[in-house]
Amino acid sequence: MTNRRNFLTGAGVTMLGASLVSRAGAATLPDTPSASSAATAAPLAPPNGRPYNPVVTLNGWTLPWRMKDGVKEFHLVAEPVVREFAPGMQANLWGYNGQSPGPTIEVVEGDRVRIFVTNKLPEHTSVHWHGQLLPCGMDGVTGLTQPGIPPGKTFVYEFVARHAGTFMYHPHADEMQQMAMGMMGFWVTHPKNPRQHAVDRDYVFLLSSYDIEPGSYTPRTNTMLDFNLWAMNSRVFPGIDPMVAGLNEKVRIRFGNLTMTNHPIHLHGHRFEVAGTDGGWVPPSRRWPEVTTDVAVGQMRAIEFVADNPGDWAFHCHKSHHTMNAMGHDVPNLIGVDHRGVARKINSLVPGYMVMGDKGGSMGDMRMRLPENTLPMMDGKGPFGNMEMGGMFTVLKVREGLKRGDYRDPGWYRHPAGTVAHEWTGDVPAAPSAPQAAGAPKDASLHVRKPRNHKH
Repeated sequence: MTNRRNFLTGAGVTMLGASLVSRAGAATLPDTPSASSAATAAPLAPPNGRPYNPVVTLNGWTLPWRMKDGVKEFHLVAEPVVREFAPGMQANLWGYNGQSPGPTIEVVEGDRVRIFVTNKLPEHTSVHWHGQLLPCGMDGVTGLTQPGIPPGKTFVYEFVARHAGTFMYHPHADEMQQMAMGMMGFWVTHPKNPRQHAVDRDYVFLLSSYDIEPGSYTPRTNTMLDFNLWAMNSRVFPGIDPMVAGLNEKVRIRFGNLTMTNHPIHLHGHRFEVAGTDGGWVPPSRRWPEVTTDVAVGQMRAIEFVADNPGDWAFHCHKSHHTMNAMGHDVPNLIGVDHRGVARKINSLVPGYMVMGDKGGSMGDMRMRLPENTLPMMDGKGPFGNMEMGGMFTVLKVREGLKRGDYRDPGWYRHPAGTVAHEWTGDVPAAPSAPQAAGAPKDASLHVRKPRNHKH
C-alpha cells in the first residue's frame, strides 16, 4: 500500500525535477501557482488584458497568468499529486500544479499565449491542446510533432487562440499511464465580444474514471473497461460540490469526456439546449432541446438553460453504475436466494458477516466495515435520507434571491407546503379496466376461429 508520503518522495521525483531547472532559467518563467484544496474556487476575474465573463471550475480553479510584451504567459507543472476524491478517500495521481485535473486555462479569442510546461514526473511527457487550431509543431504529440519533455526539463508552447470555444489539454505521451493517472485539464477561449454567448453562470469540469482497489491509493492503469470510480473533476459524490444558480439566471455547463466510454448526462427539472461542442458553437437556429445529452470519448459539450424552476435538481450520468463508488464487478445477483443458514455458519467463523443482495436493497443502507481509504458505494445523504448515489452525480441548486456572483452552497431546498410527495392514507381509487381492442367482442369469453384448410 502506497501512502501520501511515499508517493511524493519515495522516488525523489519532485526534488529531481526541481534540481534540473537552473536558477537563471527559473527566473525567466512565470510564477507557478499551486492548489491542493478540492473546493470550488471563485471565478478569476481578468486582472489585465481583454475582459471576458470568467468560468467556474467545479471543485477546481483557474490558472493565473502574466502579460509579457503582449503575450499571456502561463506555467504548467506536470507532477505527482494527492487528490481527495471525497472526504475519507485520497488517491495518488499525476496532474498539474498540485491538482488533478489541472487548473483551467482561460484566454480570449485572438490572444497570443505562451505556456511553459515543466516536467516533474519520472518519465517524459508532452501537452496536447485538444481541439485547438495551431501550428503543427505546437500540437504536443510526442515523437510526431516534438520530442518528449524529459524529467526536470521545461518546454514552451506558443500559439494564437484562434477561435472561441471549449477545449481541454492532456498528454500525448504514454497516454495509457498518464491519462489513467489523472493528467488532464480544461481550456476555455472566450469570444472577443464579452456580450457574445454571455450567460450569468458558466460551469466547467472534466469526466474521468479510475480503477482503485478498495484499501489502496494508486490507480491501476492497465484497466480498459472495469473502472470503479466515475468522477467529475476527479471528485465523486458526495464529495462533488453543488452548482448553484439564481432563479431565472441563464446557466451554461461545459463538460469534456476523457474516460473510456460515453456518458449520457441528464439534468432534472429543466430543459436545456446543446449550445456547443469542442468544434465550436452551435448556431441558435440549429440547437435542439434535451434533458439528456450523450458525450462520447474525447468530446466536449456545452449546454445552456434558464434556471426557472427552484429546487435541488439532480445532475448526473444516466448509466446507473456510474453513480456508484468502489464498485466490485464480480458480485453475483443473489435476489431470491435464501442463504440464512449459510450466513449463520459463516458468522460463526467471520463475525460481522452480512447477507447482501438477497432482497435487493440499498448498498447505501448497508453498514459494514470498509478497508482503509475506501468510500461506501452509494452514501450521499439528502434532507430525506440516503440518496443512494455516488460517482458522477451532483446537484443543481436553483434559488430565488441568490445574488449574482454568489457561489456558496445555500443548503437544502425548503419546499413550499404541499409540494412534497408523501404517503397516502385515504382510499385508493379502483384501477380502471383495460381498454378493449377495436372490434373485440364485449364479453370476456375466448373465441377461436378454425382455419378453412383443415389440413393445416
